[in-house]
Amino acid sequence: MRLVSGFAAAIAVAALATSTIGAQGRAGAPPPPAAGQDEGPSKAIAGGGITVPGWTGKVDAGEEKAGLSVKDAKLAPQGADLHVTTGPATTYWNPANKASGDYTVSATFTEKEYMGLNDHPHPYGIVIAGNDLGTPTMSALYCSAYGNGTFIVRGFGPDPFQASARRPTANDAVHKAGAGSEGAGTPAAKGKPVTQEIAMSVKGDKVSCIINGTEVASFTKAELVVPGKLKSTDGVYGIRFAHNTDAIVTGFKITK
Repeated sequence: MRLVSGFAAAIAVAALATSTIGAQGRAGAPPPPAAGQDEGPSKAIAGGGITVPGWTGKVDAGEEKAGLSVKDAKLAPQGADLHVTTGPATTYWNPANKASGDYTVSATFTEKEYMGLNDHPHPYGIVIAGNDLGTPTMSALYCSAYGNGTFIVRGFGPDPFQASARRPTANDAVHKAGAGSEGAGTPAAKGKPVTQEIAMSVKGDKVSCIINGTEVASFTKAELVVPGKLKSTDGVYGIRFAHNTDAIVTGFKITK
């Protein structure tokens, strides 16, 4: 696995490691949240469900145990775009959307109000390599961005796994809400808009997470297609949202 970040991102990660080593390095310290699961309860969305023709979805196992389902999140058409509001952390897909060989799946995600449904950042992104989705043996990989300039690459195999670092990784390519022309060093601002262009690419033996035109992480197939992770890099593709998040998805597509 290879992570790509600028000097500023390296400094940010180092500072984060220094500030958290006492809490995370102790024996018995709590592990990071499971893939896609951040702290705090999920808030059911009134009038939820899936109204985009052909699409379906599945909430994470922890959400199911709490009694939540896709009816407690919302995937709706907005013109040619997709409007997602969660609710429980959910993976969405159309079973007809399948990819094999070399391909790139991409879309643009826009949070009109960063952290509008929560008090801390939650991610969203692209899902690829989906096999047996919606079943107890599902496997998939996703690349997601946060509006605070960080990203994760995680998956299901069927249990959650981290492909990238255990904690969200800072990268100057990932946009921050409200930063605008002030630059990557500006803190993200709650309630401000943020847009991320997110893609996952499979080319030869390489699988890449690309955000706003920059490859932020890459992996070999040998790292990913193993027991407990992916069955294959071929499979269904879709989108994923952590809980309590609202965004518009535009330009969702596959290119070969």
